[in-house]
Amino acid sequence: MAERAVGLEGVRIAAEVEVAKRLQDVKGLVVQEGKSIAVAEWVGEIFPKTGKQPLVEFVKGDGEERALRVGVVLSGGQAPGGHNVIAGLVDALQQIHSQSVVIGFLDGPAGVMEGNWRELGGEELNQYRNVGGFDLIGSGRDKIETEEQFEKSRKVVEELGLNGLVIIGGDDSNTNAALIAEWFQQKGCSCSVVGVPKTIDGDLQNEWIPISFGFDTATKTYAETIGSIARDALSAKKYYYFIKVMGRAASHVALECALKTQPNVTLISEEVAEKEMTLRECVDQLCDVIVARQKLGKSYGVFVIPEGLIEFLKGTEEYLQGEKDPHGNIQVSKIETEKLLIDLVEKELRQRKFTGKFAAQGHFCGYEGRSCFPTIFDCAYCYNLGLTAAVLINNHKTGYIATLTGLTNPLSEWHPMGIPLTLMMHREERHGTQKPVIKKALVDLNGPAFHAFAKLRDTWLLDDHYQNPGPIQFFGPKELTHSRPLSLRK
Repeated sequence: MAERAVGLEGVRIAAEVEVAKRLQDVKGLVVQEGKSIAVAEWVGEIFPKTGKQPLVEFVKGDGEERALRVGVVLSGGQAPGGHNVIAGLVDALQQIHSQSVVIGFLDGPAGVMEGNWRELGGEELNQYRNVGGFDLIGSGRDKIETEEQFEKSRKVVEELGLNGLVIIGGDDSNTNAALIAEWFQQKGCSCSVVGVPKTIDGDLQNEWIPISFGFDTATKTYAETIGSIARDALSAKKYYYFIKVMGRAASHVALECALKTQPNVTLISEEVAEKEMTLRECVDQLCDVIVARQKLGKSYGVFVIPEGLIEFLKGTEEYLQGEKDPHGNIQVSKIETEKLLIDLVEKELRQRKFTGKFAAQGHFCGYEGRSCFPTIFDCAYCYNLGLTAAVLINNHKTGYIATLTGLTNPLSEWHPMGIPLTLMMHREERHGTQKPVIKKALVDLNGPAFHAFAKLRDTWLLDDHYQNPGPIQFFGPKELTHSRPLSLRK
């Protein structure tokens, strides 16, 4: 930031972040090993040094008071709150020893491989607290995957004398963190590697990771837009809005937005896949709703579509031939699914000789949710994740991901832990080869969030129960400012 922030940004920068009780004295925290969970035999073969580690929790004790040198890298797409992870990491390391140093690798994993970095802290870092973006050090989608790249990274961290490397990223980036941790161990490198769960898609979650950071902010940002558009639809009564939301593989974002705003139709990719629906069947379903609403005199509506839908429908191969990212993922955000569906719905309605009114508008809720002001929840979650990562490194833990459980409880009761990255692995074909990767968490069609949605959605088809949650709140009643994602509720 070139100038000192003013207005809301200045107020948010100065805002204090609450710390969980278990993290209020990081200097004195030691790890306590919990249960070991069995992993597949192949995991131990690929990760002989880090593949069979236990869960760890934190307890008060005589933690080491040593000056630490820790690197941090932002990997993959932006998610609100990343700067607070760095702030928490810096503050914790300073509490452990005033001579500790945090080094930020520039522009993602490429910065690690090439040794592009700068020291972080002081007044410069203070200007990034509680604000969105990854612009403090930048991010990137490069992947550390070849032996040459692993070796370059090892040499860089050893030349810098790093005790730890924190990789802030999603499932692919944390898979990379696990591989780097194993490589370092096998080569006798003492640098601990710790991951932090980041992705607005919400697909890095499991029994120990309730949700990835950024999800709360992104879904509230999109829900504000969807709610406003729904109010416009209800006011003008002349448009169908096809709104695509982020969610490359999983439909957590679409589901959360549906629970918040109650649109007429929300397509869930995982349900589409379970039913083995074709693109034609999906179009027919939307047309059926349009025809039924027209019979009630309604020529308007709101449809929410996850960006990854096209991958789950049968008969869409021709739309999936584009360029893939370095992790082998189809760049579905570049496929204008909302416009494709509008076009196909128009054609089908003509085939049906539909005599009602149909005018459609497409909208994409996407990048505006990546770098906006993080919610108070994400600010606190990220800061506490940074503290957690610091404790893991100070206790020489490597190949772990920092997490906090109990997120629906009061913040003071959040429970910090370290989870072995290898515990989340499965095998998946990438570029024609079976690779170990962290399994994406898809929407559980038997879970409470989907059940709540499924119970209500039929009433939303023809009747208008739109909810407009409005913008993210930073001031006022706690039920507004400190609300948690609805899909976290059991």
